[in-house]
Amino acid sequence: MSKNKVPEICFNGFSKELVETRLGDICTIGDIDHRMPKSVLEGIPYLMTGDFIDNNGLDFKNCKFISIEDYEQLSRKIKPEVNDILFARYASVGDVRYVETDIKFLISYSCAIIKCNKDIVGRFLFYYLQSNRIQYQIEININTGSQRNIGIDSLKKLTIFIPKIEEQERIGNYFQQLDKLIEQKEKKYQKLKQFKKAMLDKMFPKNGADTPEIRFKGFIGKWEEKEINELFIVTRGDVLAATETSSQKSEKMPYPVYSSQTKNNGLLGFYKKYLFENAITWTTDGANAGTVKYREGKFYSTNVNGVLLSNDGYANLAIAEILNNIAWKHVSYVGNPKLMNNVMSKIKIIIPNTIEEQIQISKYIKQLDKQIDLQQKELEKLKNIKKASLAKMFV
Repeated sequence: MSKNKVPEICFNGFSKELVETRLGDICTIGDIDHRMPKSVLEGIPYLMTGDFIDNNGLDFKNCKFISIEDYEQLSRKIKPEVNDILFARYASVGDVRYVETDIKFLISYSCAIIKCNKDIVGRFLFYYLQSNRIQYQIEININTGSQRNIGIDSLKKLTIFIPKIEEQERIGNYFQQLDKLIEQKEKKYQKLKQFKKAMLDKMFPKNGADTPEIRFKGFIGKWEEKEINELFIVTRGDVLAATETSSQKSEKMPYPVYSSQTKNNGLLGFYKKYLFENAITWTTDGANAGTVKYREGKFYSTNVNGVLLSNDGYANLAIAEILNNIAWKHVSYVGNPKLMNNVMSKIKIIIPNTIEEQIQISKYIKQLDKQIDLQQKELEKLKNIKKASLAKMFV
C-alpha cells in the first residue's frame, strides 16, 4: 500500500491522505457455481441483473425461485448476506446493489458478490464503485465478446484509495441520506404524474362516451367530435441546424427552438427568429413520433415537428392533451415510425363544446404541470449534487 492521492473535498476533522490498495486485497470477491437452476413456484429467490430496480432495490416479487436443494448446492462457494455488494458482471456491467435485507436469496453468476473485510466499510465501497474513476476502470477492463462482461480477476485488480474507517462511515452515511432524499423526491414526482393521469382519465370522455366523468361547474352539453383539419391549419416546422442555436436564452437569441427530442420538454436551444406563436406541435418522425405538445408564446420548430395553428383558440393545452392520448395510435411503423400531416389532418378527437371549457381545463392542467416540473427540477438538483459529490469525494 502507498499514500499519494487526495480527494477534492472531505469532511472537517479528517485527514485528506488516502491509502492506495486493490479491491481484492480488502474484499472477498466471487460468484456462485455456473449452473442454471430450474424454476419452482415457491422457494428461494434467485435474482439476476434484470432484478436490480430503483436506486438500490432488488425485485423479490417478480424474480425466479429455486429449490432449497439448488440453493444449498449453488451457494457452497459464496452467497449474498447483509452488507455485501452485488456487482453486475454481465449486461449492465458495473451496476451495483448494497444488500440491506436478511432475506435468504441467491444472485446468479452474472453478478459478483463482494464481501468487505475489516479495512473497508461496505456502504462506503458501494458508493465508491459508482464513482466515475471506478466506472472508468471497469469500462477499460470489460471483455467485448458476444456479450460485454468483466471477470472476477479484473475486479480484484481495481485500484481504490481509502480513508480511515471513521471517515468511510461518514461518507457512506452522507450518501445514504442523499439517496433517501432522492427516493422521497422521486416518489413525490411519480405520485404527481400518476395523479395527473388519473384526473385526465376522468376529465376526458372515454370508451365512446360524449361527456366526461367529472367536469367543472357551469359547463353542460355533449362534447363534439371533430377532425383535426376542421380545427387547425396543419403545417410543419423548418430545418435549423443545432449549431445555429444557443444553449442559453439571451436578448439576441430569445426564442425557444423545439425538436423531436424528449429531454427538456423537447427544447433544442434558442434562436433569433420565431415561426409560430401559441400552437400545438407533434413529432412526425422517429422513436417519438406522435408525441403532442402545446407550445405557449413565440417559438421556432424544427422540420421533424408538425404544427397545428388556430385563430379560434383551439391551440390550447386541453386539446393538446386530448390529441396526445390518441395520436400515437395513428403512427405508421413501416420502416421509420411516422405520423405525417395528411394522417394527422384526418384524426378525430372529442373536445369540449365551448372554448371557455377548454380554457378552464387548460388552466387546471397547467397548474398540475407546474407542480410536476418543480418536483422534477428538485429531483434533478439532488441527483446533480450526488453526481458532483461522487466526483469530488472519491479519487
